[in-house]
Amino acid sequence: MFSGIIAAIGRICALTPRNDGSPTVRLTVDAGLLSLDDVALGDSMACNGVCLTVVEKQEQRFFVDVSPETLSCTIGLNAPGPINLEKALRLADRLGGHLVSGHVDGVGEVLRFDPVGDNRLLEIRAPQALAKYIARKGSITVNGVSLTTNSVSGACFSINLIPHTLEATTLGYLQTRDQVNLEIDLIARYVERMLSCDDAGMSAPARPPFK
Repeated sequence: MFSGIIAAIGRICALTPRNDGSPTVRLTVDAGLLSLDDVALGDSMACNGVCLTVVEKQEQRFFVDVSPETLSCTIGLNAPGPINLEKALRLADRLGGHLVSGHVDGVGEVLRFDPVGDNRLLEIRAPQALAKYIARKGSITVNGVSLTTNSVSGACFSINLIPHTLEATTLGYLQTRDQVNLEIDLIARYVERMLSCDDAGMSAPARPPFK
């Protein structure tokens, strides 16, 4: 699990096919200002909002394997360039953003990225299937960043980005028509599941009688 609070901007330096003939690609990631001292092999790392497993580490670089399936349903991992990085949460950590699983639900498109003073108004169109999970003043993850929606209209939503977010994440590099990784709020996902079970006539199992 993650919080959506980006720790550093890293960079994908190289993409190399595995030597064993697997279609999986290995990414070499420069961690930038993110300390890797407490990162061990097998740890999870959110890369642009995608939960990946560290399989190798060398000084200030780490390596992750990405399957064709992951590459096909996410954005930002298929070419060298900057990415948002976050280590997995520990139980003692503060939850500054919201609970993020690192499982991307869909890819959205940037419709607007307009300056408003020193802030930016970001408007994104999500896949239609995700529209019902996006609520005004609710939480959503964009390229791994925990954000709060300002307005929602159908599958489109807007967000106000403050200067700190623009400087501390890759969101400051966005342009109109760019694609972004989206992860809906976990709470919205479970609420929808409970409602769908009720609609299907399913009921909770009966409690055992008290003795």
